[in-house]
Parts: sequence; structure tokens; C-alpha cells
Amino acid sequence: MEKNNELYVLWTNADPITSEQMMMMYTINGMKRGWWDKITVIIWGATSDLVATSPKFQDLIKEGQKAGVFYTACISCARNLGAIEKLEELNIELIPWGVPLTEIIKSGKHLITI
Repeated sequence: MEKNNELYVLWTNADPITSEQMMMMYTINGMKRGWWDKITVIIWGATSDLVATSPKFQDLIKEGQKAGVFYTACISCARNLGAIEKLEELNIELIPWGVPLTEIIKSGKHLITI
């Protein structure tokens, strides 16, 4: 049986402390230390605005990308919050996430919601 070593993180909590001290810390270290083969962070809701407006989180995204973390965002949220341009500058994938998230949940893949 093949080991499922892929993690999805649904990041909706824009609290800066939680975002930095849990989400960013865990995902970056998860890749650097080989805890996971692949980590995908799904930026949804208020976190689109946090990333678009915070140089600190923009730098953390870049650090995560260098470590191998893949960042993607809900395009509808980014559009509604005026964050599309900044997220694109950070090379964050923008897609409609409703159906893919539903498929992740229904498939039983590893998903953390923050």
C-alpha cells in the first residue's frame, strides 16, 4: 500500500500570531525537515487580504516556496478582497476552490484547517 505523504492546509484564520506561529512554522518546517513530500496551502477568505497587505507574510510565503510549499488561493475571495494582483506577484495559484476542496474532504486526504 502506497503511503499518502501529501498534506493540504486550509488557511482561513488571518490572526497574525496563529498564522505565523502555527501555519507558517509547521508548513515550512514540514517541507524542510521532510515530514511531508508535498504540502499545499489553500489561502481562503481573510488570509488573502493578510498576504496581500503584509510584507512579513509575503516574505514568509517566499520562504515557504523556497522550501517547497505550494500556495494556492480562492480566486473569488482574492477578487472580493482586491488581492488578485499581489497574490499573482507572489506566484500564488488562483483558482475556484469549492469543488477541489470538496474532493479533498470526500477522498479522506490529509487536511488541516487553520
